[in-house]
Amino acid sequence: MKFRKITNKEIHQSAVNLALRIPLAHRFYGVPRGGVPAALALSSRILGSFLVERPEDCDIIVDDIIESGITRQRYAKYNKPFVALFTKEISSSSLYGISLDPKEWVVFPWEGDVEHSAEDIPRRLLQFIGEDPNRGGLKETPARFLNAWKEWTDGYGKDPSEILKVFEDGAKDYDEFVIVKDIPVYSQCEHHLAMIFGTVAIGYIPDKHIIGLSKFSRLVNIFAKRLQVQERLTVQIAQAIQDNLKPKAVGVVLKCRHMCMESRGICTPGTITITSAMLGLLRDEPETRSEFLRLIGNE
Repeated sequence: MKFRKITNKEIHQSAVNLALRIPLAHRFYGVPRGGVPAALALSSRILGSFLVERPEDCDIIVDDIIESGITRQRYAKYNKPFVALFTKEISSSSLYGISLDPKEWVVFPWEGDVEHSAEDIPRRLLQFIGEDPNRGGLKETPARFLNAWKEWTDGYGKDPSEILKVFEDGAKDYDEFVIVKDIPVYSQCEHHLAMIFGTVAIGYIPDKHIIGLSKFSRLVNIFAKRLQVQERLTVQIAQAIQDNLKPKAVGVVLKCRHMCMESRGICTPGTITITSAMLGLLRDEPETRSEFLRLIGNE
């Protein structure tokens, strides 16, 4: 993740540029929370402009930044022009200010430094659910929360090819399955940010090359330590082995429990979801597939 601290000079520059495109006095509404200082910066440069309390009463809605565009969509019902000092979208609109890299974590002066701007997320969550973030047991929770999520999602930016070292020595004349099973899997559901956990069995038939057995666990973690759905995770593991090892066959079977299904909504404790990905001979030959499933205890 790249970080960028927005300076007061950049805010001034963007506000001045936007003010030149909005020459007349207007009633501005600042989107809570970052849109309020943005609206103040903009209105102070247009004589006669002022802020109003409700979007229904404004001429122009102002935000600090457009990232996903969700906030702008939420205010579309008011049918008012939407202005932002910064944008991560590729746009030629005169209503948006300075363009930023979509991959940057942006920190505004009113958010403090990088760590404090991130800690504000779990702190606000604690308030949202009715807790007091200043309570003794919760004072350090935002920092611990962020450290935990850094660890749970440290698979981003890692390249599977860098850990899948291939060996020729040991592969000569070996053309049967190599299987490692009961590899632990811990991931996070991208729909609810809830835990997914279980085991994975991986098998392949070498074609003149093998890989170190410990690399399977590392490969699983690269993809599991991202926001996931089980189906995608299964395919990613199998495809990475196929691309780097180029074996005759690859099979991956995941058995996982999903806390988004067990602890909320339908609430079905103990339910196991099984997904599989079969490539090469495992896809083309039923008897090879049957052997693989038997060896991992799935038949």
